[in-house]
Amino acid sequence: MMVAMNLVVATDHAGFPLKARAIEELRKMGHQVTDLGTNSTDPVDYPDYARAVAQAILQGHAERAVLICGSGAGACVAANKFRGIRAATCHDSFSARQCVEDDDVNVLCLGARVIGPELALDLIRDYVGANFSGAERHRRRLGKVAAFEADFGK
Repeated sequence: MMVAMNLVVATDHAGFPLKARAIEELRKMGHQVTDLGTNSTDPVDYPDYARAVAQAILQGHAERAVLICGSGAGACVAANKFRGIRAATCHDSFSARQCVEDDDVNVLCLGARVIGPELALDLIRDYVGANFSGAERHRRRLGKVAAFEADFGK
């Protein structure tokens, strides 16, 4: 049985057409969802939405996030600049599930111009349905990632 989570969803203008369906799906699954924008297809900058998502997670307002831009790549790069954020761009079910199970990813990035809406909803379900394994090898690897953040002042 899946445990309900507090989630945030944000998009840039390219991801906006997918946002309402993503939020609706997450709510149907029983999750609390906060919409962090954008609110139209008017051009905006994806780093602003990556920041909003990162702040929501780091301040404890959300456990995980879905962040959508055109390719998924730009938003992922921006989100990963925040210490404690582990973002992954996923365009297949295995990666959407495995990134949480092995890497404790807390931000799923999707490319609205890369995948269709039905696949996007499948990936969102896979992502929120997955749990970190807690396996020693995964904890050890994440410890090394955390050390990179500390060593390089991220």
